[in-house]
Amino acid sequence: MALGTMSGLALGALTVGVGLLVGGLSGWLVARLSRRGRAHVQALAAAEFEAARIRAQADGERLATLREADIGAREDAMALRTEAESLLARRLLDLSQKESALLRRQAATDAGLRQVEDARVRLARAADPLAAHHAQAAASRQDLASSMKQARALLEGAAGQTADALRPTLLEAEREEVRGQAANALRLIEQSTNDPEQSRRAVRVMGISVGRFSGHYLTERHLSNIGIGAPRDGRPAIAVEDLQLIEAVSNVKLTLAETQDAVRLEGLDGVGKEVARRCLAGMLKRPGLTGDAVTRMARDIAGGLDREVADLGRRAFSVLEIPRAHPDIVKLVGRLNYRTSFTQNQWKHAIEAALLCGMMAEELGLNLKVARRAALMHDIGKALTHELDGSHAVIGADYARRLGETEIVANAIGAHHTDEPFASPYAYLVAAADAMSGARPGARRQMDDNYAAKLGDLERITRGFQGVAEAFAVQGGREVRVYVKQERMDDLAAVKLSSEIADTISREMTFPGQIRVTVIREFKAVENAN
Repeated sequence: MALGTMSGLALGALTVGVGLLVGGLSGWLVARLSRRGRAHVQALAAAEFEAARIRAQADGERLATLREADIGAREDAMALRTEAESLLARRLLDLSQKESALLRRQAATDAGLRQVEDARVRLARAADPLAAHHAQAAASRQDLASSMKQARALLEGAAGQTADALRPTLLEAEREEVRGQAANALRLIEQSTNDPEQSRRAVRVMGISVGRFSGHYLTERHLSNIGIGAPRDGRPAIAVEDLQLIEAVSNVKLTLAETQDAVRLEGLDGVGKEVARRCLAGMLKRPGLTGDAVTRMARDIAGGLDREVADLGRRAFSVLEIPRAHPDIVKLVGRLNYRTSFTQNQWKHAIEAALLCGMMAEELGLNLKVARRAALMHDIGKALTHELDGSHAVIGADYARRLGETEIVANAIGAHHTDEPFASPYAYLVAAADAMSGARPGARRQMDDNYAAKLGDLERITRGFQGVAEAFAVQGGREVRVYVKQERMDDLAAVKLSSEIADTISREMTFPGQIRVTVIREFKAVENAN
């Protein structure tokens, strides 16, 4: 019992202790929570105060910004209003001016309409007299036609022939009169050519032109025999097979000398010969070259030479300051650089003749550029004589006509060796310039003995034919003129004789270019009037 009592007391004491402990802890917790609540409340109050302050500051800034924006907008609106009012004032002023101009134009239009109406009234009033005049003119024409018919009938009756039958007779009479006038004019011209004063003037003009010209006085010689050096081990420095390859490209025959130390170039194409010369020079510099390599080298050289030819042609036109011709003619002019006449370079000769011809044309008041153009092209046929038969003057003239040159230029080309009649003063000037350029001292080099022998052979061969009275070699051996006895030969026999003489000359003589054979059979009937 006592033990139970003690256990009850202990349990009660423990319960009281625990209750006190719990109460203490609760009070501590309440006190602590109360302090935190007050701090939180204070923080919230401070935050609300700061937010209110920020809101008040933002409201102030917003109101200030609104006031500034309102002021700026009002200023912009005032500026726009001022500009609009100024523009409106200008537009109103322009509109007023246009309205005034429109009123003036309307007044002028009304005045013009009134004038037109007045003119219409006057025209209507004048229509009746004009119609009367027309009727009177028609009646007069009818009377005139009737009078002409009557006069024609009277003339036909007096003549005993109709007008249609007389018309050919009258036309023939007119033609005869014109022929007589032309013959008289030609006779006066021929008489003036024999005037010593005309000769003095011609000599003066030619002397002035030659005196003003200063050109190239050296001659050139394009060798036809090219040395290739002594043969090695019994074989020539350049094989025959390689020479044949060069021939195929250059169109020039290459013949190896018997001594095998030189190659002869045979052909009339100066450009082809130049291709062959350059090929031989290249092979001598590169001894191992053979076969396809030779062909490629020859083609490259030929292509390069074609470009050089075109450049030389363009340079000639540029030096003379004349418009360029057709590209084919330009190339022909350039090809003359590889053609010589008695060692005179024909490209330089063409330019020299053109300058001389231009100076003479200026002295006579003629066109300088036309004269230079005709003289520059006068020998282009020489670049084609290896391809075509005939005189180089005729070939050049035909080529120029086909490629669009004027008839004056073409005639001057064809007439400079009298192959064509002289049709303009430029033809005479070109012939004179050609002769002056070729005849000046130092221009050409020729062996006098060979030259005299050539002329002698021509005359000897020609005089050996029956019926020939006399024969003369002219134009430096380019032509032989044969005079036959007219009583022993008719016209058909003269034609046959010219062919026979030409064939004989071709067989017995060697010469460059061509030689013309002219057979002349002259018949004269003379009677004395007593």
